[in-house]
Amino acid sequence: MTITPRLALMLSLPPLLWAGNAVVGRLAITSIPPLWLNAGRWALALALLLPLGWRAFAGARRRGQIAARWRHLALLSLTGVGAYNALQYLALKTSTPLNVTLIAASSPVWMLAIGALFHGEHPRRAQVAGAALSLVGVAVVLSRGEWAALGRVHLVPGDLLMLLAVMSWCVYSWLLARPPASMRGALRPDWNWAEFLSLQIALGLLWATAAAGLGEWVTPTPRPIAWTPWLVAAVLFVAVGPSLIAYRLWGLGVAAAGPAVAAFFGNLTPLFAALLSAALLGEWPQAFHGLAFALIVAGIVVSSRPARLP
Repeated sequence: MTITPRLALMLSLPPLLWAGNAVVGRLAITSIPPLWLNAGRWALALALLLPLGWRAFAGARRRGQIAARWRHLALLSLTGVGAYNALQYLALKTSTPLNVTLIAASSPVWMLAIGALFHGEHPRRAQVAGAALSLVGVAVVLSRGEWAALGRVHLVPGDLLMLLAVMSWCVYSWLLARPPASMRGALRPDWNWAEFLSLQIALGLLWATAAAGLGEWVTPTPRPIAWTPWLVAAVLFVAVGPSLIAYRLWGLGVAAAGPAVAAFFGNLTPLFAALLSAALLGEWPQAFHGLAFALIVAGIVVSSRPARLP
């Protein structure tokens, strides 16, 4: 398919916001447990979205529509809302930023693998080549142009959690792109985007709150959460930008471009994260940032080239 400037912007803004989520989340989990950060984020996001999406829950007919599709909605909310960010925040407790970002950068590979195994979407050579280019670009920015840094990676429990997070996100993206018959065409309820996202967040919040409660029971918080102005601002940011805005744009982008192509845009996240981290530390982008950006963009362009007709 052809990547228009509008579609490219639609798929590029979520990685930028998610990069901000990683940077802010890394700082926030020093003041609030990761699972409660995830639950608080989605509780605030739902409160902000409900004025637009409350009709999804109003009336017996709407509730019946939810009940008839609860399995799909429960899985969608678990993988995209309840699990992904909770696992990412947990991963940042024990894993290094280098490891977490490297694992997240493997999402195109998992996206293509899930498509081939469960949806009959066999990757084209262009998509495989695009995945390779994007991964090289990510490696350049993570190693800061020093390839020896990649050889010092050691797996820790957080790395495995991040791998689970990436797989969860890939499953979520395919569920959006390949919904069951009850969620397609005339059989799909007339939910608008806000109502559909409200459903996902409401059900995902149940998962997130249950996980936070279980985590508190297993490992009690050593001290009460200190709600400083900084922490309130951090939760507000992750609830609005990476949650509402990014999820809306990502849903539109995946529907238009497909999950495999969208995954390559997701590879911009580590590059944006590196740039944001550099800005916060007062370090300006260097030559290797430009090289990495060129490689990642090249991967997007190559992967989205239309297949040749026989």
